[in-house]
Amino acid sequence: MLSFFRRAWSSAEKLDGKTVLITGANTGIGKETAKDLAKRGAKIIIACRDMEKGQQALKEIKEYSGSDDLKCMKLDLSDTKSIREFAEAINRDEPKLNILINNAGVMVCPYGKTADGFEMQIGVNHMGHFLLTYLLLDLIKRSAPARIVTVSSVAHGWGSINLDDINSEKSYDKIKAYSQSKLANVLFTRSLAKRLEGVLFPLIAVILSIFGASGSIHFISFHFYIFLGTGVTTYSLHPGAVKTDLQRHVSGFLYVVMMVTKPFFKNPAQGAQTSIYCAVEPSLANETGQYYSDCARTSPSSTAKDDNLAQKLWELSCNMLSITWE
Repeated sequence: MLSFFRRAWSSAEKLDGKTVLITGANTGIGKETAKDLAKRGAKIIIACRDMEKGQQALKEIKEYSGSDDLKCMKLDLSDTKSIREFAEAINRDEPKLNILINNAGVMVCPYGKTADGFEMQIGVNHMGHFLLTYLLLDLIKRSAPARIVTVSSVAHGWGSINLDDINSEKSYDKIKAYSQSKLANVLFTRSLAKRLEGVLFPLIAVILSIFGASGSIHFISFHFYIFLGTGVTTYSLHPGAVKTDLQRHVSGFLYVVMMVTKPFFKNPAQGAQTSIYCAVEPSLANETGQYYSDCARTSPSSTAKDDNLAQKLWELSCNMLSITWE
């Protein structure tokens, strides 16, 4: 059968002693990502809204990996109160967090709002993960080298960010809203990378010298710069067209297209490969803020490389979430 994706990436990289948090890992590519990383030796924390499904996923992950170092915690990304309570528990109970995978999401759902009044897709896919990352960032920095991986989509290239109506209150197109949320994922990754790359910190060394019999004193100064990086890198990605229940709200022409092309879709294990690649591939330690597909770096849309738009989205997100994140 023809395939629209490359052969599966493979690696023997181990994660012994590492802690990984994956949102939405009770199903789909999130669960497959968790199974793979658990088998590599990582402690896995899956964060999901449905605890019953989460516990069932834990059993499957344990059976596959043979690991007992697994935990399921409740997280509702459509409610900032839940996000804050979850982050508080992680910061209190976990000594380190080496890899955060922002995987959970909703897709082309009917119009609805989160507990905080955000349109559901931008609220869950972007705002929820933006706040979660903000609340966990100090722990991630202390765990460096560390990675933040955000699952986006090729759909990021289908639209733009409506800064004047990001909650789609004037009009709602579920496909455009989904595209907007996935573009926000890529822009967030790009902006976050710039903030985590580090700064040049100036130092001045002054040397006191006494010369000759006259005892004259001279001060000689030298200027040094030390690069202070955080050791945290970020990645966004397109998992590919994957057979998961995320597409349950798809309808109309897009549904027809999906049904025609579905025989060529990846299964969840194949769809998880780029997430796993971004989480463990050693060569990516020198890359940050980039976008990946089929386990390779690729170029996102031109809009996704607009740093001015990224900055405006960052500021708007902070304002809407009532946080200060410079």
